Amino acid sequence: MTALLLNERQTQKGLLVSVCDADVLGESFENDDVSLTVDAEFYDGEEVDDETALESLARCSVANLVGTRAVALAVEQGFVDEENVLEFEGTRHAQLLWL
Repeated sequence: MTALLLNERQTQKGLLVSVCDADVLGESFENDDVSLTVDAEFYDGEEVDDETALESLARCSVANLVGTRAVALAVEQGFVDEENVLEFEGTRHAQLLWL
């Protein structure tokens, strides 16, 4: 099973969380005119289990998720609606914003 990487940053607007599958870190993907780069500076972080990632998503103000496992976990647990998930050359991307 692919490892999850978690990065948390406190910003003026609250907690910013990024979660990605370890195997997509540093990769770039395209979907028509849109590209997505899983930049290590933004996404690299602590290797965590599902429970830790979910706890972070529950506390965040904003989250960025990349990778099949990371996005599937967020969808399964109700943080992200499947219809809001984007596909990029075989990987998935979603954003979460609590208002």
